[in-house]
Amino acid sequence: MKAPLFELPYLDNPDETFRLEDVIGEKVVVLTFWVSWCPDCARDLPKKEQFFKTSRNDELEMVTINVTDREHGDEEALKYQDQFLTQPVLKDRGREIYDLYDCTGVPTTVVINREGEIIGHFGDQADFVEVIHKLSEAL
Repeated sequence: MKAPLFELPYLDNPDETFRLEDVIGEKVVVLTFWVSWCPDCARDLPKKEQFFKTSRNDELEMVTINVTDREHGDEEALKYQDQFLTQPVLKDRGREIYDLYDCTGVPTTVVINREGEIIGHFGDQADFVEVIHKLSEAL
């Protein structure tokens, strides 16, 4: 299935936007949908953050998306980002992109290959090793 294209602002800089179509064709993309209050996100995001910090791969784009309709407020999301994330963080328009990607819980991780195809869709109970395995196939 082709990944739906989108454009979203950065959480900490709403005047700048990320456009998925700008990286399709060049990079494998990992999207992680999250909210600050979620215990499963607190378990999952640190693993992805460590991977992000240690795997500087020019062929990989890791982006997180805060699901604002499920969040307790922008200030909570910004506080979480400041404390725990160096990956780019985008701000969903409510649940627009979350719903577009058929997410049913947080965290949800989506792996998109260079051709723009969704090759992995992982729910809140997925093991990070499964995500890494799918990434290794694409890279």
